[in-house]
Amino acid sequence: MKKALILTVVILIAVLALAACGGGEEKAEPAAAESAAGQPVATAGDAEAGKKLFATACVACHGPNGEGVQGLGKDLKVSTFVAENDDAQMLEFLKKGRDVTDPLNTTKVAMPPKGGNPALNDQDLANLVAYIRSLHQQ
Repeated sequence: MKKALILTVVILIAVLALAACGGGEEKAEPAAAESAAGQPVATAGDAEAGKKLFATACVACHGPNGEGVQGLGKDLKVSTFVAENDDAQMLEFLKKGRDVTDPLNTTKVAMPPKGGNPALNDQDLANLVAYIRSLHQQ
């Protein structure tokens, strides 16, 4: 029952965040850069812009300072996942999220694609990665 209540609150927060993001001018997607091997390379992110996005898309599960919310989201400040993945891998992870059935999902709470905000573009996600990197303690 407690998990159902927490999940309901998280969904409500996500819906409110999405409602607040509606309307306005549509952002143009920046052209994706490619590496010498032809693989997409993540766009450089802006940590300050990422901080604002984090406050709307990520805070419900990862806490206001990335410290994690028990039973919902991991502590990003000490995450080995953050340390072991480069920016392009982090960007791809944020795009896809992590389903509860994924064996690597240790919280058993879904990480929705784009933090539950489908309006986020690649530059927004790169900004989130930059902010998460600024939180992470080496």
